[in-house]
Amino acid sequence: MSTSYVHLKVENKVGYIEFYNPPHNALPSEMLARLMELIETAGADPSVAVIVLKSGGDRTFCAGASFEELIAISNPHQGAEFFEGFANVINALRNCPKITIGRVQGKAVGGGVGLAAATDYCMATTHSEIKLSELTIGIGPFVIEPAVTRKIGLSAMSQLSLEASRFFSAQWAQEKGLFMKVCPSIGALDTEVSLLAAQLCAYNPEALQKLKKTFWEGTEHWGELLNERASVSGRLVLSDFTKTQLKKYK
Repeated sequence: MSTSYVHLKVENKVGYIEFYNPPHNALPSEMLARLMELIETAGADPSVAVIVLKSGGDRTFCAGASFEELIAISNPHQGAEFFEGFANVINALRNCPKITIGRVQGKAVGGGVGLAAATDYCMATTHSEIKLSELTIGIGPFVIEPAVTRKIGLSAMSQLSLEASRFFSAQWAQEKGLFMKVCPSIGALDTEVSLLAAQLCAYNPEALQKLKKTFWEGTEHWGELLNERASVSGRLVLSDFTKTQLKKYK
């Protein structure tokens, strides 16, 4: 595969939302906007009972935001808009009335960790190491922090964000509560995802919807909060430190 895409496929009441952008599934603004749109579409579709968020390929789940766009930012407004991309997807997952399952087949970096954390039930493979590398380029994981901290707690979030050059194992992520299950292979992961999705589809949709609301109690202010965090990152990305670091990626 060499062509980028974001698409929704419905099978047996399960809405599979899949994104792909070679080589490492980094997400530019256009794809993030499409992801948000499809999450909202699947959430409103009466033929969809459960949503699975996944990426294409058999390696990296998501390498975060597109560095090409990051390097091109020239003013704070542009910077805020850039970082609002992941904020909008996280809020779409939060507001979605359907239970969402994360299917993480490989490494997740930066915003990719945020996507995994924003699903209601996330499963991964043993190869699904995670890293928050934002500090290495002079910014921080401000937009995704609420979603990640909600899952793994402040202490683990502090370790993950401050040890910005380190990949943490899938087992570590499971112990901290980000991953509910860790499977030995992609095939085993897909089996577990399918089994859980089928089980959820058999339950009372009204009960699932109300349960989802209880999962996310206390996050009603995230629409404003994540946009404020995006503005912080949008300013920091213009700092001399960050500009110097980003030159290494040109």
